[in-house]
Parts: sequence; C-alpha cells; structure tokens
Amino acid sequence: MERKKYSSYAEIERDLEILKLEKEINYQKLVLSFQKTKESITPQNIVNGFISSYTDYFSNSYVKIIQTILPYVIGWFINRKRGD
Repeated sequence: MERKKYSSYAEIERDLEILKLEKEINYQKLVLSFQKTKESITPQNIVNGFISSYTDYFSNSYVKIIQTILPYVIGWFINRKRGD
C-alpha cells in the first residue's frame, strides 16, 4: 500500500472522517448480520429446515421407493392364504 502524502490538515481530517464512516457502516452490517442469524436459528426454523430437507429427499425418490416395495406387496397378495 502506497503512503499518501497530505498537504494540509483538512485532507487528513477528511480521510479520517471517511474512515470513521466506513467503520460505522461495517459495524452496522455486522450487527444486522448477527440479528438475521439470531432470527434464523429458532427451533421452528431448525425443524422446518430439517423436515424440508427430508421431504425433498423422499419426494425425489418416491418412484424408487414404490418400485422397491411394489414387488413385495404383489408377492404378499399372491402368496397369502385364502380365507385369512
């Protein structure tokens, strides 16, 4: 980083004010990010995320589950004793 040469105190004060404002903006971004994270880590959101991930998994593999179970169900109907 190249050192900046100042010709007056006004330039120094202006740069210090800019740095101060940038610091405050970054601090407020950090606070907002923390609040959003805090809000997202509630028991309800955790459970909803857990359920939705498994719902997506099972909805995508619904056909595979049926293809796996269907032969056993058909075999059970064919092999069951009449009258039971």
